[in-house]
Formats: sequence, structure tokens, C-alpha cells
Amino acid sequence: MGDRRFSVNITPAERIGRIAAGLAAVAIAIALFQEPGPAGAVALKVLLGLAGLDLVVTGATGHCPLYKALGHVPASTKGRRQ
Repeated sequence: MGDRRFSVNITPAERIGRIAAGLAAVAIAIALFQEPGPAGAVALKVLLGLAGLDLVVTGATGHCPLYKALGHVPASTKGRRQ
């Protein structure tokens, strides 16, 4: 398989925000898992944790697949190839 590299399409400030919000969401999900609850509540806790992980990964890599699908390129990254 070829080398798959993703272009950076998230600004540095947004990357920091995504990582911070993602870590907070994961921490809250872990804390909520300490308490038992109905199946619906467990599903929401899992979704919160997965959303947090998604934010951490997109922040760490600097690439958002949704932005790419929508054709969004922040002004600060236009013309830059990474």
C-alpha cells in the first residue's frame, strides 16, 4: 500500500481547542462510567467518549475528514502543502 498522508486543514488554535475539548470529554465519560445506569445512559457515555477521542485524533493529526469532504480550507493553511 502507498504512503497515505493527510493534509493539514485545521488551524493551530483549533487543534489546541479540539485536543483540550476532546480530553475533557474523555475524562467526563470515564468519570460517568463509574456510576451504573440504564442502557440508554451507557450508550450516551460511550458516544461522549468516542466524540472526545475523535476530537483528540483530529486535533493531533491536524486533519478533519469532514472539512475535506466539505472543501473547507482555513485561510491560514491555504497554499501550504503538508
